[in-house]
Amino acid sequence: MAEMEDVTLNLGDLDLTSDDLTMDTVSIHIQENLEDSLVQEALKAGVDLRQYSKQVEMELQQIEHVSIKDYIQESQNIASLHNQIIACDAILERMGLMLGSFQSDLSSISSEIHTLQEQSLAMNIKLKNRQTVRSELSELVDELIIPSTMINVILDVPVTDQQFVEQLHELNNKINYVKEQSFRDTQACADVQETLQKLKIKAVAKVREFILQKIYSFRKPMTNYQIPQNALLKYRFFYQFLLGNERSVAQEIQDEYVETMSKVYLSYFKSYTSRLMKLQYEEVAEKDDLMGIEDTAKKGFFSKPALRSKNTVFTVGNRAAIISPTELEGPIIVPHTAQKSDVRYPFESLFRSQHYALLDNSCREFLFLSEFFLVNGAAAQELFNSVMGRTLSMFLKHIDSYVSDCYDSIAIFLCIHIVLRLKGIAQRRDIPAADKYWEALLEMLWPRFQYILELNIQSIRNTDPQRLGSVDTRPHYITRRYAEFSSAIVSINQTFPNEKTNALLGQLQVEVENFVLKMAAEFSSRKEQLIFLINNYDMMLSVLMERASSDSKEVEGFQQLLTARTQEFIEEILSPSFGGMIAFVKESESLVEKGQQDRLRSEEARVAHLVRGFSSTWKQAVETLSQDVMRSFTNFKNGTSIIQGALTQLIQYYHRFHKILSQPPLRNLPVCSELINLHHLMVELKKHKPNF
Repeated sequence: MAEMEDVTLNLGDLDLTSDDLTMDTVSIHIQENLEDSLVQEALKAGVDLRQYSKQVEMELQQIEHVSIKDYIQESQNIASLHNQIIACDAILERMGLMLGSFQSDLSSISSEIHTLQEQSLAMNIKLKNRQTVRSELSELVDELIIPSTMINVILDVPVTDQQFVEQLHELNNKINYVKEQSFRDTQACADVQETLQKLKIKAVAKVREFILQKIYSFRKPMTNYQIPQNALLKYRFFYQFLLGNERSVAQEIQDEYVETMSKVYLSYFKSYTSRLMKLQYEEVAEKDDLMGIEDTAKKGFFSKPALRSKNTVFTVGNRAAIISPTELEGPIIVPHTAQKSDVRYPFESLFRSQHYALLDNSCREFLFLSEFFLVNGAAAQELFNSVMGRTLSMFLKHIDSYVSDCYDSIAIFLCIHIVLRLKGIAQRRDIPAADKYWEALLEMLWPRFQYILELNIQSIRNTDPQRLGSVDTRPHYITRRYAEFSSAIVSINQTFPNEKTNALLGQLQVEVENFVLKMAAEFSSRKEQLIFLINNYDMMLSVLMERASSDSKEVEGFQQLLTARTQEFIEEILSPSFGGMIAFVKESESLVEKGQQDRLRSEEARVAHLVRGFSSTWKQAVETLSQDVMRSFTNFKNGTSIIQGALTQLIQYYHRFHKILSQPPLRNLPVCSELINLHHLMVELKKHKPNF
């Protein structure tokens, strides 16, 4: 029974009498109930399901009776609860009505808020409009009001006072504002126009008087006009005020300044140029001072100068230093100081000082005109031309007058390069004011330089060796002139190469080469001719290499000529002592080359004479050769080089002589044993030092 009770208790959840069951689904429910774990456990325990069903039904009835008793016992509470629920429903109904009323009120409030928002937006727009009107009216009132402070300052305070400058700015602003409002037909402007007009007239009068006084101060002698210019720049607004309010007065100021400064610059530079030219060397090149003019006609320019510092014609010396950055931009020459020291200068130094002063003043003036008169571009250039035009014209006339009678080609060429460099300085400063002047100068200087150079070319072409008197093998003074001149022009021309200059130098070189050949033809012997040619080529080459670039056309050309003539001279000086051996070597090599070496068998006696003659005389011959060379050539280095070349050539000939004697027809001659060992000969020649 205990087991039965346990099974009964565990089958509480099994539903065997559900009202939802139909006949169609009975089998399904039976199957599901049979598969239930409690049913399966009861079946396994052998419980009678019918009995078990009755028991469950009884239990349910008992529980039902108990529940009914509980309901009966709690009936009063249930009735009370029912009454309370009815009361709550009534309360909730009233609350619903109240909330509905609230919802209706909220809808009306939302509508009122929207109306208030629209009213607020409209009020905000009105406020902004009123603020805008107030601002404009306030500005209008502020601008139309003329404070007593402004009136007192404009009338009584000096123009250089800072208060005057500040009030002048304010006055200018008010005048411009009233003009602007007048165009808008603002009636209030009529109330202040008369007062503003009177203040403007007073301000214009004071400013005009101040500026004119500064301009008139330029006219005083010995005035440093940079000081009043700086003062004007400090008060540049004054001119801006005049330009905006009284153009006729502004034009008067500008015209007065142009007229005054034009005269000031012209007077200053005219006086400076006049005093500067008095410092030039007294001895200057003349039309007869040409490269091909003989010394017998006139004292040569390479003789000792009479003055301590003489301006030479063909030698540049230290003159080229004038285009170096240090001297080019150095202090200008002060005439009275130089006169006290009795210092003289070449023309290019005076030209540099004159034009560097012009460059500085031109740049400063152009910047002043642009800043003070508020101009730029073409207007600034036109104003600059008005101020500096007369001065620049005076300069051009002066340079044209001097250059037309100048025959100092180096001075002209240095002036050209001074102009090119000064033009570059102006470009770096971004001041184009004087560009046309620089171009005009170059158009004046270049043709004159070319003309002088062509005169020199023609003078060398026309030189007659017969008129030059006696000549010797030393370097000729005309070739020295050329060397000095050419090296000067080439060295100066390297920084700003010019093809016309190179072409003219090429023509000059051709004429000089022809001149040297003509002069060499005056000597009777070929040896003297070669000595003369070598001395002149060597001198010209040395001077050119000292000043010009080693890869210049002139250096290359004379190097080739010198090498060719030196080689020929070596052959010439070896010929007297060693000519027999040299001739034999050349003839024998020709026979060997043609395959006719058997013909050398007949030369046994000649070979013996040459071998024994060389062995007995070569030392004396070399000594004589060395002394002869050192006497013939003025350049020690060149003479030594020629001796070394001659000895090297001699060794080569003797080596070839050895080689020929080693050929089958001659190798067995008894005299071959008397040949000097080639190595021994080289050692002896290296020990050999000419007696200088």
